[in-house]
Amino acid sequence: MAAVMSGHVFGAAAAGHSRAVRVLHWFIAASVLTLAFSGFVILMAHPRLYWGNAGNDLTPPLIELPIGRNYKHGGWAPATTFQLEARTVVSEVRTYDIFNKNGWARSLHFLAAWFLALAGSVYVAWGIGSGHLWTDIIPRLRDFSPRRIWDDIRKHLRLSTLSGSGGLPYGILQKLTYAGVLLIALPLMVLTGLTMSPAITASYPELLDLFGGSQSARTIHFIVFAGLVLFVVVHVVMVVLTGFKRQLRAMTIGS
Repeated sequence: MAAVMSGHVFGAAAAGHSRAVRVLHWFIAASVLTLAFSGFVILMAHPRLYWGNAGNDLTPPLIELPIGRNYKHGGWAPATTFQLEARTVVSEVRTYDIFNKNGWARSLHFLAAWFLALAGSVYVAWGIGSGHLWTDIIPRLRDFSPRRIWDDIRKHLRLSTLSGSGGLPYGILQKLTYAGVLLIALPLMVLTGLTMSPAITASYPELLDLFGGSQSARTIHFIVFAGLVLFVVVHVVMVVLTGFKRQLRAMTIGS
């Protein structure tokens, strides 16, 4: 998103970025880093992802992530059942002390999400009002011509895009990436995050139907999060390749 808000946006000069862009950039960057850190800590407490409404240690996971000491625990104490001959397990106890102190991470994650939603909403509202979103971000039909797509891929493979000054106009790959982040990934993150809240789904149960359950929403939330982390990594790499000092100067002092 930082790259989307180029010097052209908010009427900034081509040589740098306007004060509004610089403030929003670091606002968003701090929010994303905080969300990534706190989200990772939350996931460490239970690194298993499920599909549907229910998911716990006794439920086969859809995905099990090798993070934290809660991954592939040391085993279980004898299972507890209602009847001696019953085969259905009611509860089981781990044989070791698990990592489960992440209340602070949940509070921080929720707070950072509001900051990101605020900054993102300001940018999207401006983009719609100014026409920047339709003119520069969302691809048009002519952008999907095989020749344009191949030329853009070839430029990226040859790193020939690095010799330019950056900013607008964007190629088809950039447009697809930025539009995907703004119009698909971020809304999905917000909606799936809300679906994991019992207080929200009590008022809006249709969210559970939309995503197939709270555990499905959690899994989608993680997958989209992984995609956004990849986007940030590629963005930072491109900043370094196109001149880190110049880019950092433009995004701090604006020249």
